[in-house]
Amino acid sequence: VQLVESGGGLVQAGGSLRLSCAASGLTFGIFAMGWHRQAPGKERELVAHISSGGRTYYTDSVKGRFTISRDNAKNTVYLQMSSLKPDDTAVYYCAAGTYPLTTAPLVAYWGQGTQVTVSS
Repeated sequence: VQLVESGGGLVQAGGSLRLSCAASGLTFGIFAMGWHRQAPGKERELVAHISSGGRTYYTDSVKGRFTISRDNAKNTVYLQMSSLKPDDTAVYYCAAGTYPLTTAPLVAYWGQGTQVTVSS
């Protein structure tokens, strides 16, 4: 199984980036997919996830600014990030697994991560 992220980079505050995660070696359509991030000195946190049926969840700090979507025909999940803030600076990881609404996610597979840096 491989999850390969792309689209990270350096952007000014207020700018936008679109992350992509291409999956292979798994039955993509049956997995919930998530984006997590880890800033220096902080724990990894869940940013957003999308169920196999397209139901979405966002952590409060990104609601209204980030949009997660998936294309099952392309085995790809996306994270459109707008109105970026310096606090969004982190390594962003794609993940496949189970994302219950009331308990912690159960991640089966992780990507290698892509760096997002937002300058002020």
